[in-house]
Amino acid sequence: MSRLTLATILMMACGMVNGFAAPEDKRSPVSAPVSVGAIRWDAWHGPASDVGIMVEKTLAPAHWHYRIPFYGRVTSENAVEIRGDTQDVMDREVLYAHRAGLDYWAFVVYPEEHALSRGLQLYLSSSLKDRIGFCLIFQGGWEGRGGQAAWEKKANRYLCLLRDPMYQKTPQGRPLIYLYSVEGLVGTGRFDSWEQARAAFDRLRDMVRREGLPDPYIVAQGWAPEILAQQADTLGLDAIGAYASNGGGRAAPYRELAAHTENWWDAFAATGRQVVPLATAGWDMRPRVETPVPWVKGGDIEQYYATPAPEELAEHVAKAVAWCQNHPDAAPARTVLIYAWNEFDEGGWICPTLSESTARLDALRGVLMRGKRDEGKGSFAGLR
Repeated sequence: MSRLTLATILMMACGMVNGFAAPEDKRSPVSAPVSVGAIRWDAWHGPASDVGIMVEKTLAPAHWHYRIPFYGRVTSENAVEIRGDTQDVMDREVLYAHRAGLDYWAFVVYPEEHALSRGLQLYLSSSLKDRIGFCLIFQGGWEGRGGQAAWEKKANRYLCLLRDPMYQKTPQGRPLIYLYSVEGLVGTGRFDSWEQARAAFDRLRDMVRREGLPDPYIVAQGWAPEILAQQADTLGLDAIGAYASNGGGRAAPYRELAAHTENWWDAFAATGRQVVPLATAGWDMRPRVETPVPWVKGGDIEQYYATPAPEELAEHVAKAVAWCQNHPDAAPARTVLIYAWNEFDEGGWICPTLSESTARLDALRGVLMRGKRDEGKGSFAGLR
């Protein structure tokens, strides 16, 4: 193999060598298959950050051990070690997701030097990354931090990532970006005004277009459809959706959460905005209430939904896919986002666990692989 110069390596990282790009999808956007992604929040790295230490503690009590991912271990009755920040773990996760038929991961974005960016970095360095695509979830509070002065550096980082051949695109070829906690963009130490925030996203779009890429497709995520619609209008965003779903149930069955989330799809569409429907793998953040974390204020220990049976989860995701197919005008991006791959202590996950193994992915495979060729995906047997 010939030696690569540093300049060539950097160009490859940005997807710029000889102008190569992912092949264009020649199918009509309306006939394109519905893609399905899953949210990644990569805090499972123990002492690499304070957040890693905190979430490990939330799952330490024995009654939460059923949530421990396949790469974790129980060290005593009320102690666990959950360290997923290695290349081996990431590579196994890639294969799990690929063999289940998942199309992409949506990584929650943090500053490049933060330990919470480790998951994205490990994915990008994986020799198996061509098995599953990726996109980004911006957070208002982080993206607004530093205001205009800090935005150019962030935008250049994102531009590099959007050029990656594995970056997830809509059927129209537009790079997919989610924006959660939109209200956090503006405030002290952040953008001074909504006009400034709008200008920042306009600037990112301009940079992307100047590099020869299609205009990004940006989806505002939140809890209230009408507020999301207003935020999307203010910032010039393309669609609305959600990061997670909670209907306020108290020790309620999963079917009630699924029904609440399914009703949301129509409520989002009723605003007249385009929609990316959310499918939820659950909501039960009692571990964070029982062992408090700083980012949960006044949590209610009685507010949660029962863990879904794998078949219930698969049925719900199938309905989300069908909704996209049946509402081509409302959902032109033809994608569904699952909450979540690895929100173990908040109550939403499809990543294999020590207790369930691949039961959730086994059930989802029938939905996610529908209409796809089963090229080398194989079973999960060799990964267990």
